[in-house]
Amino acid sequence: MRIVLTTGDIHGIGPEILMKSLPSLQQEGRSFVATGSVRAFEFYRDRLGLPVRIEPISSISAIAGIASEKGVLPVLSVGEPKSIEPGTISKSAGAIAMKALETAAGLCRDGLCDALVTAPIHKEAVARAGFSNTGHTDFLADFFGIPSPVMLFVDPVSSLKVALATIHVPLSAVPGMIRSMDLDGYFISLSGWMRQDFRLANPSIAVLGLNPHASDGGVMGDEESSVIRPCIERLSGSMKIDGPFPADGFFGARRQRDYDLVVAMYHDQGLLPFKVLAFDTGINVTLGLPIVRTSPDHGTGFDKAGKGTASERSFYEAAILAADIASNRTKNH
Repeated sequence: MRIVLTTGDIHGIGPEILMKSLPSLQQEGRSFVATGSVRAFEFYRDRLGLPVRIEPISSISAIAGIASEKGVLPVLSVGEPKSIEPGTISKSAGAIAMKALETAAGLCRDGLCDALVTAPIHKEAVARAGFSNTGHTDFLADFFGIPSPVMLFVDPVSSLKVALATIHVPLSAVPGMIRSMDLDGYFISLSGWMRQDFRLANPSIAVLGLNPHASDGGVMGDEESSVIRPCIERLSGSMKIDGPFPADGFFGARRQRDYDLVVAMYHDQGLLPFKVLAFDTGINVTLGLPIVRTSPDHGTGFDKAGKGTASERSFYEAAILAADIASNRTKNH
């Protein structure tokens, strides 16, 4: 199995956590290749004294015989910066990050790599580079022509999984999106992905309400009674799905332990408790793409860039999960 790793923003912690993860990942018997900047990897390797040999390659075919060598990182260069300045927002860094992503996605699309793991990018740097899609998920959605990929967050330590019904949209737009989306189809797809990618035979899903206290019987909004609850009732005969639950009480009572998957109605409703519970180990998984894609659930860490203090745990876990999902998909086919 071959996994492609992107450098992320070269002024952040991406190159560091990728190289720190490599020795442990290679012990798993899988091969890895990175896309990005050879110079950036060499810069952080030398600055931090990391035991990694950077091997520039011109194509995937060139990694034969070196991809599984311990301590060797084959790097497919997508462009080299004039300078490397840890902790700064840069147009060139944004361009390299997105070119690395595009190249890696293409390798997976063409069957040359089995899974994609992305290091963090910086939205402002990407915007300065002229990209309209400044996030991984939006870019990959357009790249593969998928209108509505799903963001899933996974903690491999506690097995907590949180999916978002809506993603990066203003809070004011959420009620209208919940009313207009195919909520039945969304939950059915989620259940299918849980069976396919995580090999859960009969996944249980908890659905959070949109409004405070899940509207308290209609006192604070009616989305629960008019949209969410009827959907759950329609599906409850064919799948294990419960709710809508008040989000605060649900997590406060640790009810997430009773379910395989929790569905939040909007970004912060799901991500706030998830990051409190799994900040160092959380993984972002993009569902609905024709490829496997995971990433660490944290940002570029500009404040830590180049200092050697960044934790690689989340990146390591993201790579292991990517390999597991790719293996599960192979078994299902």
